Amino acid sequence: MFVAASLECFPHLGIRDACQKVIDLEYSAIELDLHEDGHVPPSKLHEDLAWGLHACQDTLRLEIVGYSVDIHATGEEYFAQFESCCKVAKATKIVTISVPSSPLGTPFNEEVERLQRLADIGKTYGVRVAVKGMLGRLTEDPDTVKVMCEHIKGLGFSFDPSQYLCGPYSNRDLDHLMKYVFQVSLRDSTEKKIQVRIGQGVIDYGKLIHQLRRAGYSQALCAHFAPVDGVDHDSEMRTFRMLIESLLM
Repeated sequence: MFVAASLECFPHLGIRDACQKVIDLEYSAIELDLHEDGHVPPSKLHEDLAWGLHACQDTLRLEIVGYSVDIHATGEEYFAQFESCCKVAKATKIVTISVPSSPLGTPFNEEVERLQRLADIGKTYGVRVAVKGMLGRLTEDPDTVKVMCEHIKGLGFSFDPSQYLCGPYSNRDLDHLMKYVFQVSLRDSTEKKIQVRIGQGVIDYGKLIHQLRRAGYSQALCAHFAPVDGVDHDSEMRTFRMLIESLLM
């Protein structure tokens, strides 16, 4: 395993400036957000694949560990934009794409059909699709994640432990989900606050790393800290990197 940084940590910077910031903080790898309100909007990428490919390559030689994709389009346009993201992933040799699950209240069978279609599209381009565990979404229940990953061929799990620590399933053992993990996002959290300063939360990084190693996970542990007023964001990102690197030694 190794440490990476999500470019979502730098929402107010363009791609090149965000990548330079990551380099200044001594990270060597990133997860790039293909979000409609982020660094690479999927609608724009879909309209101009050449632009999208250039944007995803403009990372100052940082290694890209995966794409986080969030598409606002609906219907067939949604799947068309996702396929374009997969085309860019194949061209840039990215294996993993993470996508959000649908909001709570969405019929489960409908969600299964959507995710199976995404997984099938991804497979065509050599891409693994991971569904994100998120509060307010169908995947906030870890048992639902397990059922999805077991029954949707090719689907994996994008794991953010904070989403479960703060949610209604905070007392659940998540060890049974580790074998499905394709991607990991990390911050520090408490049961009442999804992001706190490093050391003020209760995320047990050492235990998590042990669980992931035991399940055979060997990919990135991705810093995912949103800027907060009054908090030195650079210091938080740097402290996280040094802490995780020390635990991986």
